[in-house]
Amino acid sequence: MATIHLEVVTPSGPVVNEDVDIVSAPGYGGDFGVLANHSLFLSTIKIGGLVYKQAGTEKHLMVSGGFCEVSNNKITFLVESAESGFDIDAERALRAKERAEKRLAEAKTQQEKINITRAEAALQRALARLKVAEKSPR
Repeated sequence: MATIHLEVVTPSGPVVNEDVDIVSAPGYGGDFGVLANHSLFLSTIKIGGLVYKQAGTEKHLMVSGGFCEVSNNKITFLVESAESGFDIDAERALRAKERAEKRLAEAKTQQEKINITRAEAALQRALARLKVAEKSPR
């Protein structure tokens, strides 16, 4: 099977730099998949799970916000953060989810726009971490 080169880069440096069979990612216009020899493509990336297959093995990352470019049989993600499903502490993510839900409920009663936005983003990150961790058995 033909492969495509995958790069996932954060401000801290590269997270993935491998040849893979397929990539599925969370775009703002909807999830999308990319195979080898895909046409030129550019997308914004939202918080969610990025999945890639390599020699029949599925690997999961939680990514938060950024951009993706496909060109010359290479797919590059420039994202704010990326965490392997194996590295995610599900209990910690669950506590973060609960804190974010509590903040969101409190902020809505006080009509604090900044707190609502921050709480919604924290909740999305926690939910994405939990979903990715669930799909990455230890």
